[in-house]
Amino acid sequence: MRLLPASLWPRFLKRRLPTSLWGRSLLIIVLPVLVMQVAVTWAFFDMHWQTVTARLSDGLAGDIAWAAESWRDDPTPENMAIISERAERSMSLSVQLREGDVLPDENRRGPIGVVDRTLEKALATRLDQPFWFDTTRYPAYVDIRVQQPQGVLRVIAPRERAVATQAHIFVLWLTIATVLLMSVAILFIRNQVRAIERLAAAAEAFGRGETSEHFKPHGAREVRAAANAFLAMRERIQRHIDQRTALLASVSHDLRTPLTRLRLELALAPPFKRAGAMQGDLDEMEHMIDEYLAFARGEAGEAAQSVSIPDLLAAAAEDARRAGAAVEVVAPADLTASLRPLAFKRALTNLAGNAAAHGEHVRLSARALPSGGLEVVVEDDGPGIPEDMHEEAFRPFSRLDASRNQNRKGVGLGLAIARDVARGHGGDITLERSEMGGLKALIRLPG
Repeated sequence: MRLLPASLWPRFLKRRLPTSLWGRSLLIIVLPVLVMQVAVTWAFFDMHWQTVTARLSDGLAGDIAWAAESWRDDPTPENMAIISERAERSMSLSVQLREGDVLPDENRRGPIGVVDRTLEKALATRLDQPFWFDTTRYPAYVDIRVQQPQGVLRVIAPRERAVATQAHIFVLWLTIATVLLMSVAILFIRNQVRAIERLAAAAEAFGRGETSEHFKPHGAREVRAAANAFLAMRERIQRHIDQRTALLASVSHDLRTPLTRLRLELALAPPFKRAGAMQGDLDEMEHMIDEYLAFARGEAGEAAQSVSIPDLLAAAAEDARRAGAAVEVVAPADLTASLRPLAFKRALTNLAGNAAAHGEHVRLSARALPSGGLEVVVEDDGPGIPEDMHEEAFRPFSRLDASRNQNRKGVGLGLAIARDVARGHGGDITLERSEMGGLKALIRLPG
């Protein structure tokens, strides 16, 4: 396998690190603890456990060498009885001679090779005769055999004479302490991250036009300060929206009064040549006022509810048919979504009205996304909008008369209102070239 260049390692590791604050915080806690545990365990086994085991094995090998040499000095049954009695009393060893026996051919080794290697090295240093040992047959004992001219000298020694048997207790306590400390750290980190997640959820909900009254600052001092700053910002923005809506409502009232008087005077006046043109100007002024109010208000105070998407498409299609376009609606009959119905209906009506004003055929379609969201598409067979002017079309009061036909009643707020509504639901609108030859407005909302 080819190794990555040194310059690419930081990028390689960055792509594989956790992206969430919870994952990175957990990594900050877990990684040093694991490194510390591995280092401490390695140091313990390398510097303490192996040293103690080597000394124990060396001492046991010396006792076995004493027994073998004592037997060679006087190979009589009486001497063997003395050796066995002294070994049992002073060394906790069981020594017996198996006359005519030979060493086994198979070598039985334990799963941890350190014990076998240490004991073998100690026996090879102390004994001149061939030997054999087994550390796996008896859990609490070690079976050691030394070849003698008369047979095999067999020694059964307690396991603690050859191995430091309490090492696992140290590792066990170290592991338990590590798990407890990591659990406490994880709980504290989880609480701090949850406070940030709540703040992010409240900010996202406010971006969709929803206000969570149950949100309160939690967590560390810095997180609470950020939450308090968000609440103050939300209050200022909401106050600004309320003031703007109230101001425009007052302006609307002031403008509608003289418009009503003009309509009344025009209706009571004798017929004259310019009466129709003046009536058209009054209608356009009233329509402009309605669009200004809709753009400024944005239906932000409306509560979300589950609505039937085919019903909304049918209502928008009916308005488009009144404009003289042939409208096709394609949507599953049972498709529903949680929306602010009046705001979303206004967005669909604006898009369908624009499509009907610039094309002869309009298609409204909707489908549920695999991720749980909603996709609504409005298409027409009109002249469309050049790709480099798609973003310009969403700007308020932008008419794009060079690329689209003049809409006498419009003031360039249709797409701006539609995008404002879509973003208020947490989604967005994009413009593309339609298969019908005109413009395709695509609304995507999250689930």
